[in-house]
This record gives sequence, structure tokens and C-alpha cells, in this order.
Amino acid sequence: MSTPKAPAPGKLVMSVFMKDKMVLESVFPRLEAVGGPVDMISPWLDFDFTDYYYREMGEPLFRRLIAFKPLIEQDALASIKLDTNRIEADCLDQDNRTINIDPGYLLSSRFILATGKEYSHRIYIGQKIYADLTLMYTKKGFKTLEWTYPDYASDAVLTFLTQVRQKYLADIRAIKG
Repeated sequence: MSTPKAPAPGKLVMSVFMKDKMVLESVFPRLEAVGGPVDMISPWLDFDFTDYYYREMGEPLFRRLIAFKPLIEQDALASIKLDTNRIEADCLDQDNRTINIDPGYLLSSRFILATGKEYSHRIYIGQKIYADLTLMYTKKGFKTLEWTYPDYASDAVLTFLTQVRQKYLADIRAIKG
């Protein structure tokens, strides 16, 4: 028999992309209201791995990844996704998104994203939200999976997430004393 125990908290990470970089400035306080103070933020990255969003959002698109200081309970991810969906909805321009916000969390062993889209490798976590196992961490670093989106497999994103993982491990050590 296995004995249930509380899971480790995760490091909240949000990927945001948009055409107009100023949109991030306008929503930044709301992102902090959801995730807490920012711990790390990536440089601006080109979001050019797909043209899927161009029709709705225009082009070119730019991305930043944001990691937050407070660690979160893993079961908070569905609520966080609903909060970020509301922020996106508040930023619509003629029914088109001006910003895309994808929250997730990082653990020592994996990176999970929240999504409203069901698929075979996604686990339902409540509130009409699914958890997508996006990356796994092995001795050789982050490992992509056959369904990992190409942008999450890019060197720039993997490098930033590796830095976030190092900070996360330091955070966990500090909690344990």
C-alpha cells in the first residue's frame, strides 16, 4: 500500500507572447497579482516557430518567460489558468487576443503547462483544465517529448528553464533548511 503524501510545491512559470511589447507592461501588475513577485524573466524572444497565431494576433510575435518567487501548490494550476484566461479576455481587440498567457510549473523532474485542450497525454486537473507534460528532466538536462511544442524545445527556452530549475532547487533547499 502506498501512503499518500503532499507533493512538492512547484515554481510558477508563465509564457507570454504578443505583437505589441507594450501589452506586457499593461498586464504585468495583473500577472504579479496572480503569481506574486517576479523572480526571473527571460529576454525578449522571437515567437516564430509557428504561424498559427498570426491571423488572430498579427506578426511578428515576441515572447517572454516569467518565473515567480512564491512556490505554488501543484493543484493551484487550474485556477491560475482561469485567472490568466480572464486577463487575456480583458485584453481582446475586436474579439482577437492581443496577448497569449500560458501558465505552468516547474519541478525538479518536469515542466507542466496548463491548457483547456484535451489530448491523450494531458491529464484532467479540474475546472475544465488539463495538465500537459511538456518537458522531462534527466541527467542530461531537459528532454523533449514527441508532443513538445517546437518553441519549448528551442535552445533559448531550455536554457532559461534550466536557470529557473536551478533557482527552484535553491528555493526547495531553503525551505528544507
